[in-house]
Formats: sequence, C-alpha cells, structure tokens
Amino acid sequence: MKLWDSFEFSDQGTMDETSPFDNFFKLTRTQRLYGFGICFVLGFVISILATILLFTGPLSGFAVLYTIGNIISLLSTGFLVGFKKQIKTMFAPVRWFASVVFLGALVLTLVVAFVLQNGVLCIILCIIQWMALFWYCASYIPYGR
Repeated sequence: MKLWDSFEFSDQGTMDETSPFDNFFKLTRTQRLYGFGICFVLGFVISILATILLFTGPLSGFAVLYTIGNIISLLSTGFLVGFKKQIKTMFAPVRWFASVVFLGALVLTLVVAFVLQNGVLCIILCIIQWMALFWYCASYIPYGR
C-alpha cells in the first residue's frame, strides 16, 4: 500500500512501528487495521446488545455489558497506535482530560449500577462514557477534536 507507507506519524499518536510490544506480536499494518475494525465493531455490537438488555434484564447486566463494549472499543485504537504507546499517550496533554473522564465514567457506571441501582444515573453515565470515548478516539486524528 504505497499511500499508507507515505504517511509519517507524530509522537502524539499513530503508528508506532518500533514499540517492543508491537514487535512481540509482529502485526502488519493490514492486520492492525483488521484488528482495529473487528474490535471497534465488536465493542459497538456488545454495547447495542447491552442497550437491549437495559429494557429486558437487570441494570447491572446492562452496565457490565455496556462497559465491556466500550473497553473493547478503546482497545481497538491500540491496534492503530500500538498498545504500549496507547498506554503512554493516554495521559498526553491533548487527551488526558478525555482519558480521565472516560475511565471515571467506566468506574462510576459500575458503581451506580451495583451499589446505587439508579437506572437514570446509569444511563447518563453511559452517555458520558460514549462521548468521552469518541472524544478520546478523535484525539488521535489531527484536528479531530
């Protein structure tokens, strides 16, 4: 892919070909794109299934599935930038706020679902999760935020 090879990426966030963690798996760029796509779609599907469970099952089941779906979606970006670099750059100046909001919303969603059992607050936190995940992922795209 000639076009793909011509891209250069900054330290703020995309392909990290030299990461020791990535070399361990030895994934090609095409495999990384497939990994990204599969994880992102899988996370989305799990979140949709969780939404169905919201109306038919327990609140705790919804919260757990929705949170797992968002975590899988977050892991999808690891295929693009490299998992080690993703962990390092989660708290870079351009995305630390989105990372903290996202991780906080993950924890708070589960706490509200299991301890408080407040459905409205749980749904609000899930919306915050989704918006923070979107904001976080957009931070990897130049001028994406």
